[in-house]
Amino acid sequence: MPATGSPLAERGIHVQDIIEQAVREIGRVLLGKDRQIRLALCALFSRGHLLIEDLPGMGKTTLSHALARALGLEFARVEFTRDMLPGDILGVSVYDQRAQAFNFHPGPVFTEVLLADEINRSTPKTQSALLEAMAERQVTIEGETRALPPDFFVIATQNPVTQAGTFPLPESQLDRFLMRIEIGYPDRAAERAMLAGGAGTPPIDALKAALSREQLRGIQHEAQQVGTADMLLDYVQRLIEYTRSAPEFAHGLSPRGALALVNSARTWAYMEGRAHVVPEDVQAVLPAVVAHRLRSTTDFTGDGRALVQRLLADVDIFD
Repeated sequence: MPATGSPLAERGIHVQDIIEQAVREIGRVLLGKDRQIRLALCALFSRGHLLIEDLPGMGKTTLSHALARALGLEFARVEFTRDMLPGDILGVSVYDQRAQAFNFHPGPVFTEVLLADEINRSTPKTQSALLEAMAERQVTIEGETRALPPDFFVIATQNPVTQAGTFPLPESQLDRFLMRIEIGYPDRAAERAMLAGGAGTPPIDALKAALSREQLRGIQHEAQQVGTADMLLDYVQRLIEYTRSAPEFAHGLSPRGALALVNSARTWAYMEGRAHVVPEDVQAVLPAVVAHRLRSTTDFTGDGRALVQRLLADVDIFD
């Protein structure tokens, strides 16, 4: 197990127990969605950003807020609208007549977990205001570069592009998200529990932090130390090469996307208590990591989900 001999384990910290506690804590307010919770944690532990796409009322905002609470991180929410300006996110300088100087008023981006709610309801100009923040964890405002917190993490939610009043995210912005997930409808048992005891669901503010910032950074560091054998990397490269050569793919997976896949698989293996990545780890994160990065030659407006299934079916684990 990766925890064995690790700095966290040497201090008596059992990483898998911490992760399970976080999953349980978030699961108190998002019933029956353990896999989505684990993927969201995987994105954060991989130091990537997360895009959640689903219909209104499916729990996108609940998952985002609960994730911040369970990890003990500062949280800010921005509701994106058509009339929002970049300064509403990044901040503005206001002239102080008494001091005869401009004072900078930081925007909501200066937090640890930023929920960009319904990001595709704003204009492309406003959407792009997050690009530098997501890529560099810093923002440049009026010629001055300002660093964001070291644990800065964006969770963006969006409604499907078929919904009225949406602006599709450009591919350059989509590529900045490590993963894209869906919440989906609850299963019958979870929905019954929600309907029968909805009033008993604890408020998000009642959730307890499952780990400290120090433990979070330790997990982020140790997850990327998980080993990848040559045979595993051979499998990953076959997946990548298939996207670049098969005629149904409009374009192949980029080097950034390939690296995102390997890093996410490392983190997933770490969360499962393994010291080395196995093909099942790659397959577990593949849909969330690559579907939003792929386009079909026959349906350019598609979202890549069907291509991922084709990829998994046609590429063998062993050559």
